[in-house]
Amino acid sequence: MSAPGDILIDGVSINFGKVPALLPTSLHLTPGSFTALIGPSGCGKSTLMNAVGGFVPIAGGRITIDGAEIAGPGPDRGFVFQSYALFPWFSALGNVRFALKRLGLPRAELERRSLAALDEVGLASQAHKFPAQLSGGMKQRVAIARTLAGAPKAWMMDEPFGALDAQTRLDMQEMLLRAWEKHRTTILFVTHDVDEALLLADTIHVLSASPGRVIRSYHVPAPRPRAAELFDHEMLAMRAEIIRLLRPAHAI
Repeated sequence: MSAPGDILIDGVSINFGKVPALLPTSLHLTPGSFTALIGPSGCGKSTLMNAVGGFVPIAGGRITIDGAEIAGPGPDRGFVFQSYALFPWFSALGNVRFALKRLGLPRAELERRSLAALDEVGLASQAHKFPAQLSGGMKQRVAIARTLAGAPKAWMMDEPFGALDAQTRLDMQEMLLRAWEKHRTTILFVTHDVDEALLLADTIHVLSASPGRVIRSYHVPAPRPRAAELFDHEMLAMRAEIIRLLRPAHAI
């Protein structure tokens, strides 16, 4: 039996009313893979991710996870957004615990899983603080802990580190990779940052300007851990080509 988290995007197109947002697109996210989507603003990256999440209807094609067609949101897909999306009236622990209530777990198991997830992201000591008492990086750690605790088959991450300062962003990238290497959950990661895509992903798909379509796909050959200042000639050439593709003249 294959590992869970096999996502097939088969000829998927998406419209907003009569306006095409995404042209027919086919991608295969194998179980445990880390895939980045990168492209200009408004190209359909987040729209495609939301379709995989079951939040956006598709106009054509199909999306499956482990062979089952996606028809709406489900606990097999966890989301992490740039905006944290935390409840301000719950503590860090309360936010994680609330996300697990739909699973109907006994109280002791609910507490154990919530605390274990916060410990994994380095926030066990901050469990009883409220979002207003946490830094941006800490809030995003809570959001990731919330996803970890639910043990989904796939993580959908929509520019999760885009609002963070440079050093915090690096720390969060390292923390995410540690969590991914431990759990080997399939990740679909949207970013505007070429270096971030190169540091994190196994595969990078570059989308054109709207209506989006995949114009180039890359396998990232460098072993982890990676550092932008240590990119070799092959990685630097890949970086330069992706940047060139993202320029308006090449995004049509």
